[in-house]
Amino acid sequence: MKKIYILCALAGLTFSSCNKLLDEKPTSVLTNINFYQSAADAQAAVVGALSQLQPQAYYQRTVYIMGELSGDCLIPLLTQNQERIDMYKLTYTPSNIEINNWWVNSYKLISRANDILANVPKITMDVPTKNNLLGNASFLRGMAYFDLAKSFGDVPLITHPVIDKSDPDFSPSRTAASKVYAQAIADLLFAEANCLSEDKISSANKGMVSSGAASAMLARVYLQRASTTFADPSDNQNALTECNKVINSGLYKLMPNYTDVFNWDIKYFPQQTEHIFDVQFGSNNTTTTQNITVRMFTPLAGGGSGSFVANPYVFNSLYFGADVRKAWNVTNKVTDSKGVTTTVSPWISKYKDPQWVQGSNNSRMNWIILRYADVLMMQSEAMNNLNPGDPAKFNGLNTVRDRAGLSASHLDLANTPTPSAFIDTLVKDRARELCVEGHRRWDLIRLGRIKQVEQTINGFTLPDNLLLLPIPQPERDVNPNLSQNPGY
Repeated sequence: MKKIYILCALAGLTFSSCNKLLDEKPTSVLTNINFYQSAADAQAAVVGALSQLQPQAYYQRTVYIMGELSGDCLIPLLTQNQERIDMYKLTYTPSNIEINNWWVNSYKLISRANDILANVPKITMDVPTKNNLLGNASFLRGMAYFDLAKSFGDVPLITHPVIDKSDPDFSPSRTAASKVYAQAIADLLFAEANCLSEDKISSANKGMVSSGAASAMLARVYLQRASTTFADPSDNQNALTECNKVINSGLYKLMPNYTDVFNWDIKYFPQQTEHIFDVQFGSNNTTTTQNITVRMFTPLAGGGSGSFVANPYVFNSLYFGADVRKAWNVTNKVTDSKGVTTTVSPWISKYKDPQWVQGSNNSRMNWIILRYADVLMMQSEAMNNLNPGDPAKFNGLNTVRDRAGLSASHLDLANTPTPSAFIDTLVKDRARELCVEGHRRWDLIRLGRIKQVEQTINGFTLPDNLLLLPIPQPERDVNPNLSQNPGY
């Protein structure tokens, strides 16, 4: 994005982050009445919504605290930040600040999307452009509701701007997760039908949502819902259909080398063919909107914070054979600014940036939400769910293995004969390819392996109630209509 516009949208929820905003009486402020006047206003609002993904407490840091610490790839430094340790040790409670961050920032994104969807339709402007902007907002709202439903189960479902306390949704109660999933799917279907395809997004608007991103996210949502008690019988077929749309479009393909996926000199299509949707950060080391992730993972000896280390399982056991991904994703070596290399505890090294200044937060890396390798593996997963005896179900996984240097280790019905064996392999293959990209907790829950992994890899017992996160206590303190999940 060439510019970032922050639109202060009134969330209208009684969550703690909103009360002070609603009580203020500024003498001059942009409102829904006087802001949404032109096509430029509509574009600025969508850029503002996209920028809501950038905070450290959302898709810059909290995303992997939520998605990776309950799993087998990432461990927090066990001398700081109790909320991270609790996520890893499965001792998280309603007072966990990172869980609260995940909730609050998801609803901030929903609020911005709701404002756009309510106000942009009245603007006189080119209809395809308008529909593309509305599609972007629908995608963001659908993604946020998916994040909330898979994390918390039943959550408040609000699809309109809430301006003041007179609105019944100012203190909302929880809506059944099945309905929240349905809303997310409806939003993503609208985005798929109205967003531009990747090759039609102008150079000035790189980073906006494409129709391919909506298709890929739909596949993810359908697969996750297929694992729930309220699954729709068509979920797996719909997931496969969406994967095939992305694959058959011909727009996306695996980068020739795995390391190219994380080359921040080529962030955008058509040079970058594997990224389908990213959270955008600065394109050079002087841009103010930067990503702290490189610093968080890099050890102290390398000028980083060393806040997280690799699970020993990743370094010692996960990879095999000639897999080129291990050397990129995890290492026990780090080099400081003087070129001195030190042996340290294994750390997740996949997020690198040659322009990163050690000790700073100025990484140019984007946070990848959707990429083509994931789509190939989701295609295989959906095919296995539909017809375990179909030999073609291995094609996606084997394509990803080929890029990793494992063409001699193809999967087939002879070496992976049962649906359970396929899932066991898929669990490992997704970790090898998507290591610490924010998916692990949700993958393990969907594939029915989280209890086994926590016990065998980490030595922790996961009670059933911990499959859902607790409703944050700060939100319940200000909204008496929010019930708590069982067991908390």
